[in-house]
Amino acid sequence: MDQQGQTSSDSDNSCVIEMVQLANDLRGELRALHSTQAQVGDRRPPCPVIIGKVRDQTRNIDNGEYDPDHVAIGPYNYPRPKTQSKSPQLAKEHDKLMSLDKVVTAAKALRPGMTVEVDVYVNELRCLEKSVRDCYGNDFDDMTSEQFVRMLLLDGCYILSRLVGLQLGAQPMDDALGTANAGVLSASRAEALGTANAGSLSAERAEALAVVRDVFYLAENQIPFFVLAKIGELTGLDRNDRVIADIAKYALDLMRIQKYAEAAPAVVPTDPGNLLHLLHMHLKPVAPSASSAATVSGAKRVTVRRWRSATEYYFAGVMFKRRDMSKEGPTRCILDVKLSSGSGTLEVPCLDIDAETWRLLRNLMELEQRNRETVGSHVTAYCVFMSQVACTTKDVELLTKRGIIVHGHGNNDEVAKCFADLCKGIMFDPNDAHHNYLRETCYKLEKRFLSNPRRWMAWLRQKYFNNPWLAVGLLAAVIGLVCGFVQAVYSVLSYKQG
Repeated sequence: MDQQGQTSSDSDNSCVIEMVQLANDLRGELRALHSTQAQVGDRRPPCPVIIGKVRDQTRNIDNGEYDPDHVAIGPYNYPRPKTQSKSPQLAKEHDKLMSLDKVVTAAKALRPGMTVEVDVYVNELRCLEKSVRDCYGNDFDDMTSEQFVRMLLLDGCYILSRLVGLQLGAQPMDDALGTANAGVLSASRAEALGTANAGSLSAERAEALAVVRDVFYLAENQIPFFVLAKIGELTGLDRNDRVIADIAKYALDLMRIQKYAEAAPAVVPTDPGNLLHLLHMHLKPVAPSASSAATVSGAKRVTVRRWRSATEYYFAGVMFKRRDMSKEGPTRCILDVKLSSGSGTLEVPCLDIDAETWRLLRNLMELEQRNRETVGSHVTAYCVFMSQVACTTKDVELLTKRGIIVHGHGNNDEVAKCFADLCKGIMFDPNDAHHNYLRETCYKLEKRFLSNPRRWMAWLRQKYFNNPWLAVGLLAAVIGLVCGFVQAVYSVLSYKQG
């Protein structure tokens, strides 16, 4: 008994000691946490836009829309030993080393009085490593400091060599990348160059388009923009913010060619987070209705759940009209959707759908999912609108006839399915007046749809007045009815007068 009691007492004492040790450990971790939070609060974040990993529930819809095909940029796509052999088509290390050589050569030409070597770039980027890591949603503990800085330098030089003219006095976009996006390869020029040269230019054009897709469109395939600015500054491209100006002009030309936007954003993009964020800056509605007081008050009156399909709105008397974009007008990008007051006409800018449209929209929504308070949710609200309005074949057919949708797919069924799957896995509250700039428009359309007199008038107009023969027959029936009524009145009057 004494031995058993002693054993029980020793066990209790060891348990108490372990609990005290646990409390001390947790107390120390809390002190470290408070110290870290204080340091983070005192330090101004270098980049307000976080580059996050695409969530699995979104990636599972279409994994290929988020992975690079030609060039891997940033730590998310850094070739780990287990995955390095899965993407043999990606740009090799040799291509990025050639870009580094081009940047260093340009620096020596632009700054002849200074000694510019690779170690200058390495040391400067080493000072930025902590700030760059803070711009990502992951810690990347599997990458050493040497690997991380090497990745930043090679990726940054590769992007600059593609997007910015590095030669002394050269203009940006003077390589195959600019040629591909500008579409200047005319038939006459191709004939003059001959079949062999035309084939070579065609291969360069395909490669350039792949580079555009990878470095601009993909949410994970990014590095912070201030890394590009620092490399440009060290190279001698800092006069008049050369890097920012050249790449901003490039992004605007890209948006115009793809017919997503016609004008630069109202706020000049002086400090974009990354290249995808730079494109996102051009997609802002001119006058979002969600900011008005009427919308906020309307949010208290009614709950908006979802949009109805285009055919449902059409049968309720809503007319669809294409809204042309212009540089100075009220319609500057595809997000400028407007409901005409009183007329029941929904004006929507044309969406020209190609092979990259879904990829760009999905990655822009991923950017907003990670940075909702920083960049807003305008693109997500627009995609939710289009995915619900054009979710069936008849909807796509109607909007195509009105010129609102232009596509090169095989049939309307394929386009409707792409719209229906566009926002799967996306978290969005359509009743949030601060993030859904189309909320007031949705509320007005729903009110019009639930109005029975308007629906009856719309049914009468569509059933009888769209067909001229039915309209003539209806008019004749009305005239006959009126004549019969008049004849009955005269018959009664004549009977009363004898």
